[in-house]
Amino acid sequence: MVDMGFGRAPKKKQPLDEAGLYEYAIGALGRRMRTVAELKRLMRLRVEEGDTGEAKMDRIVVRLKEQRYLNDTNFAADYTRLRQENNSFGKRRVHQDLIQKGVHANVISRSLDAAYESVNEEELARRHLTRKRVRKPANEKETARIMRMLVRAGFSTGVIFKILKNWDIDDETLSALESIDADDNASPE
Repeated sequence: MVDMGFGRAPKKKQPLDEAGLYEYAIGALGRRMRTVAELKRLMRLRVEEGDTGEAKMDRIVVRLKEQRYLNDTNFAADYTRLRQENNSFGKRRVHQDLIQKGVHANVISRSLDAAYESVNEEELARRHLTRKRVRKPANEKETARIMRMLVRAGFSTGVIFKILKNWDIDDETLSALESIDADDNASPE
């Protein structure tokens, strides 16, 4: 039987010296832009455990920041712009993605405020639907599917209901979706 490796942590390789770890970090940044947290996660697999490894990673992060290869503020701004322009994602989705990537909350807030300041969320949601080739739903099931898709893409329910109302979705279906949305957002007692 072949072990596919699913669900296992990657094998820890032989620890690198500082020069080797720096080259490894440069290579990782050369493949794609990363946050400090993402880069540290990768480097952690290539250094010895404990204070020695942490100190080595910290020195490399400082060096990369000084050389302007690593900057979470620039990462957040570029990531936000790309997700907005290329994927037509709403503010909530980009916010969640940046949190997952380990960007500090203040940096996220400034980046999102700047990027979404003059954006019409309804227009962005319509662009997302066009990009996904979504047409007017024919029934309640399709309407619910579109609503879930837009929620995953980071749009507020207010904007989603505006779009659905413009599609002349019957009031009964909208009421059913609003009650489901209210149940999902209800706070536990």
